[in-house]
Amino acid sequence: MSEDLIGRERIVHVDGIELWAEEFGALGHPAVLLVMGAQAQGVQWNDGIVRRLVDGGRRVIRYDHRDTGRSSVVDFALRPYTVADMASDALAVLDAFGVEKAHLVGASLGGIIAQRIAVTDPERVLTLTSLSSQPLGTDTAAAVGRVLAGQPPEPGELPAPSAELLAVLATTLPDPEAGPDRYLAARLPLWRVLHGSVLPFDEEEYRRMERRVYERARDLAAGFHHTLAGSAGGDDTAALASVTAPTLVLHGTEDPMFPPAHGEATAAAIPGARLVMVEGLGHTLPVTLDGRLAEEILRHTA
Repeated sequence: MSEDLIGRERIVHVDGIELWAEEFGALGHPAVLLVMGAQAQGVQWNDGIVRRLVDGGRRVIRYDHRDTGRSSVVDFALRPYTVADMASDALAVLDAFGVEKAHLVGASLGGIIAQRIAVTDPERVLTLTSLSSQPLGTDTAAAVGRVLAGQPPEPGELPAPSAELLAVLATTLPDPEAGPDRYLAARLPLWRVLHGSVLPFDEEEYRRMERRVYERARDLAAGFHHTLAGSAGGDDTAALASVTAPTLVLHGTEDPMFPPAHGEATAAAIPGARLVMVEGLGHTLPVTLDGRLAEEILRHTA
């Protein structure tokens, strides 16, 4: 493939909403749907990962969730939505590209969305990969609330995000109207914490990524609706016992958002799931791990 990654773009229409999507690779190859996390655009699946998957014989599709990137901005007060609706969006993207069954790869909230599809629409799922995520139905908002209130965790509760991450989330609220340079500078402290302290932090890498996100977004603040959608509830971790798709759980040893216990719990909840802990990985996708992550996905989807 050439150095520049060029995809075939499409606007997907679902329930009055437009979703930007693009695909790469040969149409006859097995499809891999990449599902990003909360407030994240489809292009935050690194081009290096996409390129490696395509070179490995996969047809790769990535897309912008509603309220991110080039997809529609939703008036959440008038049209509130849930993870179930975001899962329906993912299936609509597959439908638009004529894909009946796909390998689902979801990161963070995208992992929860992919898990839900594996529960509710198993006939659409060839394999499931849950990356840097947590079990479907986990109430992280409640765990965070207890931490902020100085209360102990509930028995058996999965650990809340790290204190360092909660602190930077409380203080890092960049104003998109302040201009790209100030916005990017304000975002870097958050990325430093999410990246973790083991792997070298390439500031320029994150600046390039955030600039791309900034330039593509219709409304950068709209992505915060995903937090409301994720806390709407309604799902039960016990439902994961019904998943029949071969499942890979990829999780970082340094994840400050969902500490390693979340990955372990996800693998334990899904019959036959294989857990792979990625040394040094935090809650981002640094380009230095493009090869490792793509290799794991290719092996699982072979």
